[in-house]
Amino acid sequence: MKKTMKTKSISKKIALCLSLTVLCLSLIATKEMFAQSERRDLLDISIDCKLPKTVIKSNEDVHIEEFSLLNEHRRVIEPQGDIWAGFTRMIPFRRMIPPYGLEVTVEKTVHIIFPAPIIYVDLGNENIIAAVVGEATNVLRVKSAVEGFETETNLAVITNNGSFYSFNVKYAKEPQRLNIEMQDFLSDGDAFNRPNNAMEIYLKELQNESPLLVNLIQRAIYANNNRFIRHIGSRMFGIQYTLKGIYSHGGLLYFHVEIRNATNVNFDVDYFNFTMEDKKLAKRTTVQEIVLRPVRAYNYVTSINARKVENIVLTFPIFTVPPDKVVKFNLNEKGGGRHQSFTIDGDDLMRAREIKEFHIR
Repeated sequence: MKKTMKTKSISKKIALCLSLTVLCLSLIATKEMFAQSERRDLLDISIDCKLPKTVIKSNEDVHIEEFSLLNEHRRVIEPQGDIWAGFTRMIPFRRMIPPYGLEVTVEKTVHIIFPAPIIYVDLGNENIIAAVVGEATNVLRVKSAVEGFETETNLAVITNNGSFYSFNVKYAKEPQRLNIEMQDFLSDGDAFNRPNNAMEIYLKELQNESPLLVNLIQRAIYANNNRFIRHIGSRMFGIQYTLKGIYSHGGLLYFHVEIRNATNVNFDVDYFNFTMEDKKLAKRTTVQEIVLRPVRAYNYVTSINARKVENIVLTFPIFTVPPDKVVKFNLNEKGGGRHQSFTIDGDDLMRAREIKEFHIR
């Protein structure tokens, strides 16, 4: 009887030891599996490759697989021309801006017309020369400085509407295109024609707003032509100059103004002037004015024909008006005396409507 009980006790101890052994082996296997998974994830991120779809049946296969991946990893991170050592990835094609092909020569000049004024030009090397054409700030002339240069170079242009244009330039004795017009998708009105290199550069003068967004907001205000301010404006000599609305978005203010010519004589605009000045001036007091300059103007007209109406959208960096000051909007006629002006104060500015969404008809 005692011998049987002793045998059962030993059997229980053996079973317990076996269970503990199995548990330990399971924990070790699980830890090894997570370690392998982490190594493979790291390799996938660093070299952007997929693991081979093979069934790993033994530890030997695991070691061979890891050795193969590590060798592939070492092969990728070694310096190879434009690939740097370290954890780097190639730039995918979808991140690239496709350049236009441009041919230049010594005997002829190529002119490129852009949809907006040029603010930046960069040349790849001294084999080509380029310059903005005088007062036509949206026209760039390009020419070869060296006859018959063999190495291809490049040209980059940025315009003030935020567009970036890239060109690969090569020498040709007889260029096929001498006068080129670059258009963006806003020019033809079709959003589906938007190129990859348009309207993605943010400008400091627009308070780091997207030029594309600013342009679309101006177009929407102009097209919708709503009026919710009805008490600000001037009307003299058959000319009416009124403020129809104030809008805000981001760090910019948008003023929608209307000029109505009810006479039979054209009204030629000399200049617009915007100043912040004291609300009340005592006698013999020096006038202190702060000039406000718009950063964008949509439909900036220079003449209002007889019996016609024109709307303009003016964009300013956001500002506030102190209680003792007003902002004066001046409109002067060229060669005439039918000048117009109106003022707004801080309370009027507080009526600005925030633009959260807009629709273009």
